[in-house]
Amino acid sequence: MSVSDSMQTSAQPPIQDLEAQLSPGVLVTDRDVIDSYAFDKALFCPAGQAVALVRAQSVDDVVAVMVFATKHRIPVVTQGARTGLSGAANAVDGCLLLNVAGLDEIVAIDPVNQTCRVQPGVINQDLKAALAEHGLAYPPDPGSVAISTIGGNVATNAGGMCCVKYGVTKDYVRAMNVVLADGTVTKLGRATAKGVAGLDLAALLVGSEGTLGTIVEVTLALKPALTPPITAVGIFPDTASAGRTVTEYMGSGANPSMLEFIDGASVAMINDYGDFGLPEDVGALLLVQSDARGAGAMEELEAFRRVAESNGGTEVFVSDDPSDSEMLVAARRAVAPAMEKYAHTRGGGELVDDVCVPRSALGEFFERLAAIDSRFDVEVATAGHAGDGNMHPSVVFDAGDAGQVAQAQEAFAAIMQLGLDLGGTITGEHGVGYLKREWLGHELDDGAKLMHTQIKDALDPLGILNPGKMFG
Repeated sequence: MSVSDSMQTSAQPPIQDLEAQLSPGVLVTDRDVIDSYAFDKALFCPAGQAVALVRAQSVDDVVAVMVFATKHRIPVVTQGARTGLSGAANAVDGCLLLNVAGLDEIVAIDPVNQTCRVQPGVINQDLKAALAEHGLAYPPDPGSVAISTIGGNVATNAGGMCCVKYGVTKDYVRAMNVVLADGTVTKLGRATAKGVAGLDLAALLVGSEGTLGTIVEVTLALKPALTPPITAVGIFPDTASAGRTVTEYMGSGANPSMLEFIDGASVAMINDYGDFGLPEDVGALLLVQSDARGAGAMEELEAFRRVAESNGGTEVFVSDDPSDSEMLVAARRAVAPAMEKYAHTRGGGELVDDVCVPRSALGEFFERLAAIDSRFDVEVATAGHAGDGNMHPSVVFDAGDAGQVAQAQEAFAAIMQLGLDLGGTITGEHGVGYLKREWLGHELDDGAKLMHTQIKDALDPLGILNPGKMFG
């Protein structure tokens, strides 16, 4: 299908001029294909109609898009695998969708300096596999590790289950190559372990959700291959006692490599989804791992056992069998598909929240979350990264029932307000996007809002980079 036949009208930009500047075949004008790229996995986020899709195959393609967009004042929405949960990759009317998933080269792995250079379309799990051959590890492991890209992880500062010990994406970003709104290519950060030459502009781009520039290469810090962990599972009669256990255990100076929370409703969904051997009829479950060397790992998990039992934990199982660890981690990763399956039996509605609160507030968080669950005519099921206070309550409802939709949105908002009330944040790792843009203003004070606006205006004076997301 030719551009002139499929896209061109007097009101539209001269797309054929852009096509001439791109690699062959990367410009997509088929309406069905464009529309299939118009959204990520978030519900209740608008998706507009893009004028074209560019599946970039080179940095030059990205530059060409930005130069063209600046010249013609066209919005650009950069996206990768579109696994996000905030609507940040959704199309806006009249935009160019710039998909960089095709920039998927692992450019270099440097075992001496323990760094690697990768393009944004590299899948997180694929990078881990490549690094393992060199005895290296990249710890950030979001739940979407098998399908999400490094570029998307950087754009939302993704975390995952290892965050409690090893940190989140920003802790590993050393440098990046970025294409700015006008097509300028620049390098931010540095490859060295130290460096304070100028402002840390690379850190500014982490979590910016495509609103300040398009990342086309990232230099990541790495770790030596991680020690295989041993695992413990704690069973609790309710969520609040599990929350208090986390607070006390982490307050004791414990340093687990994983500390995950799954409530009883989520456990039931996981058991219905697959054969993971999780106990039935529990109030909550804590999954703990330690990769401390020697006897240190067992000592950490025995300390967890003592704290759990003192806070009402009914049983704690400890295993050094790698197959047990793999099965339990697989069960934790199954929360998302299990909940999606369950939601389909209840009308298909699911809103995944992403609040992060201080660990000291987890007991109160769960007590007040239970009150929210009872107040609204929807179901709230929760799993999350308990070790760093990042919880993912999911509101399940009938998407075809207007009353339930309204109730779900109210419950979702109440959970975000709860996070703020307890000194936390509206998003720990999923990002703001469309879904939470109205809430960003609740979290930021006037000085921070002004700084955000001034930075956005400086880097995107025409307002063409992912407009309507994050900043509203």
